[in-house]
Amino acid sequence: MKIQEKKEPGFPAAVRQQIRQGIITTPTSGMCPGHAQANLVVLPEKYAYDFLLFAQRNAKACPILEVSDTGSRILKKIAPGADIATDIPKYRIYENGILKEECTEVSSFWREDLVSFLIGCSFSFESELIEAGIEMRHNTEKCNVPMYKTNIACEPAGVFHGNMVVSMRPIPQEQVVKAVTVTAAVPRVHGAPVHIGNPAAIGIRDLTSPDFGDAVTIKDGEVPVFWACGVTPQAAVMDSKPDFCMTHAPGHMLITDIKNVALRE
Repeated sequence: MKIQEKKEPGFPAAVRQQIRQGIITTPTSGMCPGHAQANLVVLPEKYAYDFLLFAQRNAKACPILEVSDTGSRILKKIAPGADIATDIPKYRIYENGILKEECTEVSSFWREDLVSFLIGCSFSFESELIEAGIEMRHNTEKCNVPMYKTNIACEPAGVFHGNMVVSMRPIPQEQVVKAVTVTAAVPRVHGAPVHIGNPAAIGIRDLTSPDFGDAVTIKDGEVPVFWACGVTPQAAVMDSKPDFCMTHAPGHMLITDIKNVALRE
């Protein structure tokens, strides 16, 4: 897999083009360092207000970066010209809350009543953590970040309800405060962790069996640190059962043109 050099003008757009062409189909962690990445939820317009309210009430897990016009596949703000149906490496199709299919583009599923929600992603702040000297273990082990369903209830809105999903990164104990400080500066991509340490306290029984993504090694002296995750809407879709929904596949994000520094408070 060849990714365009960072110095090339329009770097995120060049990577999105390779995704559109099917050259890149892998998780996007580590791609385009310094640029924000985004989760995707696409719903029929009849559900759009309820989901917007759900996201507003649960902004830690669902920080909205952009909402499309009804029926439009083209973004205007965070990645002008990006095509929602082709520019993400892998998608999921849900019907009545049941996962029906994963695919690398969703043009054939597109409808004129669909509204797209782009939600901040924790992959965005990983480059800042790395610059601070904190290893991202899923990058080192060349796998997807582990994600877990929790017992942390989201505030319901309309038809949508469910519990928060979190992503986990093992952090050396002496670097935990630094990790909290770095990520707290970017609340529009989930911000500071929601939990540190004991996974059972938030309903996670086994760190070696994530609900989404891949398990990673946790070394002696490391603490599991959990951030709110943009896969939370997918858990809500599975619980709430709208008749149709499209999302990104966990870990396969939209790479935006927005720099992380633009998302700081």
